[in-house]
Amino acid sequence: MEQIIAQVIGGALGGAGGGKAVKGADMGNIGNLIAGAIGGGVGGQLLGGLLSGGTDIAAMAGNLVGGGVAGLVVQVVVGLILKKVRGA
Repeated sequence: MEQIIAQVIGGALGGAGGGKAVKGADMGNIGNLIAGAIGGGVGGQLLGGLLSGGTDIAAMAGNLVGGGVAGLVVQVVVGLILKKVRGA
């Protein structure tokens, strides 16, 4: 359970960062957080397993990083798709 929470938090932070870093993908603060949290929860399961180490602290850091990366990627992709669909 702690893994998923860490991944969702990391994803939300990654989504917020992605929205600010890629202006064309910005969906507003709430949209960025939601897309990032979803991406972090789902994608973090994949990336977190690859990055996590054997210790608890290393595993937690791996989950945060994995969730953050996945959240950032999902937020940017969803943001760009929505901008394209809306014609903005």
